[in-house]
Amino acid sequence: MTAATRQEVLGLYRKIFRIAKKWQSASGQMEETIKEREYIKNEAKTLFQKNKNVTDPKLIKQCIEECEARIEIGLHYNIPYPRPIHLPPMGLAHKQGRTLRHQEKLRKISKPIYLKSHDEVS
Repeated sequence: MTAATRQEVLGLYRKIFRIAKKWQSASGQMEETIKEREYIKNEAKTLFQKNKNVTDPKLIKQCIEECEARIEIGLHYNIPYPRPIHLPPMGLAHKQGRTLRHQEKLRKISKPIYLKSHDEVS
């Protein structure tokens, strides 16, 4: 990891904690705000801890892009939780074979960047 990349990652980490400190829930209720602040902090700690040993520059860039996307979406919609996606069911694919592998590949490709790590952690 280059020094510039390290600074960018640390800057994102600090940015997330500044957002969590100022976060207000959409409902305005204090207990909901506290719950959402804790979620933001715990999610950041978990994901940054999980990815601390990543050395591949492409993977680091992908993680940074996912972090930035989740920050922007959370601030825009005022919801700290990842937005759900609605992918079509597996269709008529058989339980095995090429068709199933192709369907799984398409589902993986169509998953938005802001949800790449969510299923791995949750």
